Amino acid sequence: MPDDVSTAVRPHLDIASIRRLADLADYIVPFAIRAVCTLGVADHLGDGPLPVADLAQRCGAEPRALLRVLRALAGKGIFTEAEPGVFALTPLAQPLRSDHPVSLREAYPLLPGDLQAWAHFDYTLRTGRSSFEHVLGKGYWEYLAEHPEESKRFDGSQAAGTRMEVRTVISAYDSWSKLKTVVDLGGGNGMFLNGLLSRLRHLHGTLFDQPHVVDSAPAMLREAGLADRCDVVGGSFFDGVPEGADAYLLKRVLWSWQDEHAHRLLCRVREAMRPDSRLLVHEPVSFPGDTDEVGKVYDLILLTMGGGCARTEEELRALFDGAGLRISRVIPTPMFPLVEAFPAD
Repeated sequence: MPDDVSTAVRPHLDIASIRRLADLADYIVPFAIRAVCTLGVADHLGDGPLPVADLAQRCGAEPRALLRVLRALAGKGIFTEAEPGVFALTPLAQPLRSDHPVSLREAYPLLPGDLQAWAHFDYTLRTGRSSFEHVLGKGYWEYLAEHPEESKRFDGSQAAGTRMEVRTVISAYDSWSKLKTVVDLGGGNGMFLNGLLSRLRHLHGTLFDQPHVVDSAPAMLREAGLADRCDVVGGSFFDGVPEGADAYLLKRVLWSWQDEHAHRLLCRVREAMRPDSRLLVHEPVSFPGDTDEVGKVYDLILLTMGGGCARTEEELRALFDGAGLRISRVIPTPMFPLVEAFPAD
């Protein structure tokens, strides 16, 4: 009679699934991508293929190490070995160039603080608390304020995302022509509003953020020729916001705050709105089910670094209702959904 081992049901050996799982679990390739971005490798291949020795000299790399990295990335479709030891760009590598229209070179920095936090992500999973604060002993923004070089690279990663968001929001929203004035709340240095006004020339904008944050905005606006179409106002949106605009914009702002602070922010916006004003919120939304959405992954960043969360549509509606706002529609975009809301009364 066969023993238990011989009669046991063995799982089907699905090699494709195993390879897929290995790719998803891998952190070697993401680190390699970040390293070649730091060295600007794609920039040096913009004019055509180069032997690895020449490429290494131009970007300050050790030739043999660069060869090994580029061969690994070429196997993933990022760069191609056109002939032995000679590398060129592929469509996947093109956005890693600094001069690409939607350059992602700065989107993938190597930030020591972030890496330490992710190395202890199991702490966050076990406790629900920020592993960044656990490991570094302070909040994310406090840490960046004390590490200006990391702060600069973080700002670069945000700018890379903003270039994509400008394009997706403009194409996804069909009511820009109905608006004349828009206030970008928590708009940072004005890069998003700059992109918006450059493409929608009928709009007048107001950039609103903390005074030290908007310090550099006037120079950027003057350089873009937008100084006469954009006001810059410093302040806290928890105290009050500019009144009477056609539209108010919160781009990746609301999700950074827990419900109490988010409610307070929305109330200040509601107080500033006219009866026909609208609020546009562009940020990750968490949808149930197995759909592959950027917001679900971004939500883990907030979980790890400390902050708010990506809310579900139902949670957003409850939050808006409590502030006297009514969500009219949730518009999908290639990045994050665009939530449109009006005063409830």
